Amino acid sequence: MRRIFHFFMTLLGSLLICGAALAQDKVVYHIDNAEAQATKGLRNIRNHLDVAPETKIVVVTHADGVDFLMEGAKDKKNPNIDYGALVSALKARGVRFEVCEITLANRNLKKDQFSMDAEFTPSGVVRIGQLQAREHFAYIKP
Repeated sequence: MRRIFHFFMTLLGSLLICGAALAQDKVVYHIDNAEAQATKGLRNIRNHLDVAPETKIVVVTHADGVDFLMEGAKDKKNPNIDYGALVSALKARGVRFEVCEITLANRNLKKDQFSMDAEFTPSGVVRIGQLQAREHFAYIKP
C-alpha cells in the first residue's frame, strides 16, 4: 500500500513540475494615457520580451491611451519616435494591441483611423477584467 501511495505522490509531483514548466506567463499592459504611458510602455514590453520571449502580452487601450495606435502617431515629446514602427515590431513578436470601442464612440473616432496592427474590443476595462479573472493575466500599468 505504501509503495502505491509513494508511486502516486511521485507521479503527482512530476506532473505538477511539468505543468509549471509548461505554463506560459501572460501579461496585460493597460494604457489609458498615450502621452504619459505609450513610449515607456512600449519600451517595457520590448524589454519584457527580450528577457522572457515566450510571454503572451496583450496591450489594452482606452480613453486617451488609444492615441498612439492611430495612423501616423508620434511621441509628442520626441517626434523622432514613430509609434507605428514600434507597434509593428512588437506585433511581429506576438503582442496584441486592442482598442476600446466605447472610446471610439465617445471620441467620434473610426476604426480606419488606426494602425493595421490594432484590434478592437467592445470595452477596454471589461477586457482587462476578463484577462485578469478568466485567463489569469498579470496586470501592468506603465
